Amino acid sequence: MDRVQVAHQPNRVVGWVSRTRDFLVGVREEMKKVTWPTRDELVKATRMIVVLSIVLGVVIGLMDWLLQLIFVEGIARLAR
Repeated sequence: MDRVQVAHQPNRVVGWVSRTRDFLVGVREEMKKVTWPTRDELVKATRMIVVLSIVLGVVIGLMDWLLQLIFVEGIARLAR
């Protein structure tokens, strides 16, 4: 059985550089196709995310408090 030998290491380096360059050129072309949000859209979306995060935090906090009240305090009262 014949073995295939890699004779030219510089070709591997050149191939890697070429593939990397092609990849970056492709990324640049795709980034030009992206429809970026306007400043107003970005500010509106950011505000919405902050408000929803606060609301979700409050809901989780209330659920934690309620479940703690039910399970910890309720079970402690039953044990008395």
